[in-house]
Amino acid sequence: MPDIISLLYFMKLTSHTYIYLLILSCFFSYTGSSYAFSVEDANERFRMASAQKKITGRVLDEQGVPLPGATVLEKGTSNGVATNVDGQFELTVADDAVLQFSFMGYKTEEISVKGHAYLDIVLAEDAVELDKVIVTALGIEKKEHSLSYATSQIKNEDLNRVKMPNLITSLTGKAAGVQINQVSSGVGASAKVSIRGIRSVASDNQPLYVIDGVPMLNSTSEQAFSAIGGTANAGNRDGGDGISGLNSEDIESISILKGAPAAALYGSQAANGVILITTKKGKSQGQRSISFSTSLMFDNAMSLPEMQNRYGVSDGVDSWGERKDLPKYDNLKDFFSTGMTSITSVSVSHGNEKLQNYFSYANTTGHGIIDKNRLSKHNITLRETSVMFDDRLKLDGNVNLMRQVTKNKPTVGGFYMNPLVGLYRFPRGEDLSYYKDNFEVYDESRNLNVQNWHTSYEDFEQNPYWITNRIQSKDVRMHAIVSLSANLKVNDWLTVQARGNVDCIDDKVRQQFYASTAPALAGANGRYVEMDYQEIQFYGDLLLMMKKQWGDYSVSGALGGSINDKTVNSTRYDSKTASLKYANVFNLANILMNGSASLDQKIDAQRQLQSVFGTVQVGYKESAYIDLSARNDWASTLAYTSHEKSGFFYPSVGTSLILSRLLKLPEWVSYAKVRAAYSLVGNDIPMFITNSSSHITAGGEFLANDAAPFKDMEPEMTYSWEAGAEARFLNSRIGFNLTFYKTNTRNQFFKLPTLAGDKYAYRYVNAGNIQNVGWEIALDATPVMKKNFMWSTTLNIASNRNKIISLHEELKEFVYGPTSFSSSYAMKLVKGGSIGDIYGKAFERDASGNIIYETEGSNAGLPKIIGDGNTVKVGNSNPKFQMGWNHTLSYKDLSLYFLVDCRYGGEVLSQTQADMDLYGVSEVTAKARDKGYVMLEGQRIDNVKGFYKIVGGRAGTTEYYMYDATNIRLRELSLSYQLPASWMEKSKVLKKVQVSFIARNLFFFYKKAPFDPDLVLSTGNDNQGIDVYGMPTTRSWGFSLKCEF
Repeated sequence: MPDIISLLYFMKLTSHTYIYLLILSCFFSYTGSSYAFSVEDANERFRMASAQKKITGRVLDEQGVPLPGATVLEKGTSNGVATNVDGQFELTVADDAVLQFSFMGYKTEEISVKGHAYLDIVLAEDAVELDKVIVTALGIEKKEHSLSYATSQIKNEDLNRVKMPNLITSLTGKAAGVQINQVSSGVGASAKVSIRGIRSVASDNQPLYVIDGVPMLNSTSEQAFSAIGGTANAGNRDGGDGISGLNSEDIESISILKGAPAAALYGSQAANGVILITTKKGKSQGQRSISFSTSLMFDNAMSLPEMQNRYGVSDGVDSWGERKDLPKYDNLKDFFSTGMTSITSVSVSHGNEKLQNYFSYANTTGHGIIDKNRLSKHNITLRETSVMFDDRLKLDGNVNLMRQVTKNKPTVGGFYMNPLVGLYRFPRGEDLSYYKDNFEVYDESRNLNVQNWHTSYEDFEQNPYWITNRIQSKDVRMHAIVSLSANLKVNDWLTVQARGNVDCIDDKVRQQFYASTAPALAGANGRYVEMDYQEIQFYGDLLLMMKKQWGDYSVSGALGGSINDKTVNSTRYDSKTASLKYANVFNLANILMNGSASLDQKIDAQRQLQSVFGTVQVGYKESAYIDLSARNDWASTLAYTSHEKSGFFYPSVGTSLILSRLLKLPEWVSYAKVRAAYSLVGNDIPMFITNSSSHITAGGEFLANDAAPFKDMEPEMTYSWEAGAEARFLNSRIGFNLTFYKTNTRNQFFKLPTLAGDKYAYRYVNAGNIQNVGWEIALDATPVMKKNFMWSTTLNIASNRNKIISLHEELKEFVYGPTSFSSSYAMKLVKGGSIGDIYGKAFERDASGNIIYETEGSNAGLPKIIGDGNTVKVGNSNPKFQMGWNHTLSYKDLSLYFLVDCRYGGEVLSQTQADMDLYGVSEVTAKARDKGYVMLEGQRIDNVKGFYKIVGGRAGTTEYYMYDATNIRLRELSLSYQLPASWMEKSKVLKKVQVSFIARNLFFFYKKAPFDPDLVLSTGNDNQGIDVYGMPTTRSWGFSLKCEF
């Protein structure tokens, strides 16, 4: 209850939000009162009370297959019903009524009920490929067959079949060309989404998320940028993302605009693609509909490291001792618990032809596989749609509120503040339970409890149970989205639309590090971090939309303008090693605010984008189309440049030809189309680059800015083209969609060191060209479609090749990842290479490629190592191709769904394995000791311990710990049973009940890496394909229940 009260209180975040809500509430009040007691409704009630009759029947397709969910509506009224799972319906209507039967993809039928008590209705297909309308950029509706670019559509069922706290992870493996990686921070983690490869060095390459035509915030207050220790060595933190806050049950469908041509109308916001989210609204059939769903899933750690249990402790810290019969302690199993996630949602939908209402509430609770990690999330959504003035004016208002509390979120990886370091390194054969029960001991000299561990914790290795109990955090996120739109139909071909939106994210983070936390990371009396982050976006647009038909020619288009204004206010206090005045008292007043402490603040950091845009589509006989789009952006990030007034222009052109209408094709070809598109889209630069400014740090110290532009800055420019073909065969039972694309992103944003004598140490420049070339194919088929049995399957495959065509002429290489002195890897850009290239140390080789070995000294017989400073390319994390293959098999009321997900190619680095080998705790080191040697590319090495001491560790030999990232897994599984319709009819309350067994990541069919290659340290570009004591992936299974009333 307090969480819900806090959620409602969040509506007071800003005066602007309050004003929007006030307007929206007035709108609700007006529309509700306008129609609740309208004359039309009164007449309707009177008529319904007169002569009536009950009509029953079934709605089938031409093959005799029932059509569940078909709409049966009494013409001219709001009296209607939807068919049940068997296509059956029952409706009380007037004696002389005419019924309308409609279903997506089928022709609407009208039947008079006179003389009938039972109706068998057969609906004919209506060329679904040619008439299906989908939502495109800016919420503009277009016929799917007219599009000149590739899109992917995900239905509500695909999102909610196996629910996840972050809904976007449910898209994994379901859309070609879309790569989704979950951050390894446990329950409620962020997700990194990349569409058709990585294009930009400066940006995070995340797509733009759009809800009902309006861009939403997907901001994160913090992401890991170092595999060592995170911001100020406080531990790598996942700050969350905006998309994870949505309730998946509120979503009707998702459209993915993959290429720049599809997203061109959004300009510089959408250089990395767009994910369009269409939300649910109230029903117009005149009946109240209540939906309830709940799921409970259990999570278990999988892909854990293989530990040895026969070589004990040596030197007090590692496990290079003699072989002996050691006690069987499973410290990892004891540390990781069974996690649990429960997601419950209820929604109410009601309406008629004039007014539709939708309300939903969702609750997500969970605890992770690490003790004391908790998640609690509440969602409230209210939407009201009203039509007035003879259907000429349509008003739509939406309020979406979310409050999420995460306690003790695990670090995503790295060495600092990470319990897995001490857990995995702990000497084999020793009982960790003692340090679990006694993670702290009383220190009389300090009169407080201090950390208890088997070795010194002055650096970063600490008691894992101390970290889970005495390094505590609480993350609170509030997210409010308030939208209002008005759509006025001027005449039969012209429409005016205006939209306004307020989107606000408010984060509060509190971290407490108790006294005796590693002194290299915290003061003697502890450490306290407090961060407040608020970002608010105001968005508004105005569109003129037209649609006109002249004989065989059709013209549709839109002209408009928009403004997008974002403001960030944030404050971060961190005592760091400056310590606290009094031990274990955690508040700002207790921080010793000196030069060792940190204070970082942003006050009204504002970013604004003003735009005008236009698009026109000309069609001929529903068979040939030409699309032209253009947009001009004025970005505040390019202030103080010569482009400030002119902005930047982004054009797009495309065409599509429906061959099945232009040519006479064989009867077995149901549909055929070819398409092509070209576009230019920008991506503006980071804030405060064009006007150099200095800063004041904690304690009043002056920090001069050390960088400035070399010349006028420009946005990155992505030149993109794509071509594709689509076809369907055998009455649309089989289909394919094939796309080839190429993008070149020029004017990359770099920060380069300057020559001697320059007043600045660094200069910002535009330079370089990063290319992505690839192909995508989606295949679907319905091999079996009988009355009681159906089997459908979809296969998507995508391949992308990234290449650095050029860098700046003065730039030989560019390091964009961590540069820690003790790290064994670096992420670099080199001409001819790719984003995702991993550099590090490697074995020295002769001209024939054979490893060279030491011949003298203590390392005699061991391989020589080169690459100090991480200068040798050892691999690339990008897959060669990705595949998702799903199957749905339905027999009567039983349905089985499963998704197999494959990633082929690429290499990943495991610093976890390297560090475990150094300490002798891994099974691979034990097997080598059992044999008495290590085999390295056919060469026998007898000095086993010496070998692992030079290749292992976080500063070891990178090449040796690169693994093939190929993996094949059972991504999703669902076995569902829908209770018989006859039971529902007897209940008089229930319309539909479905119970399911659900699972995710049940097992791997194939995997070579010692960890899950799909987990990442952050949503940024760096640290991709790197495992540094990351949280393990989980196997999830459970049950779900869905009811409709």
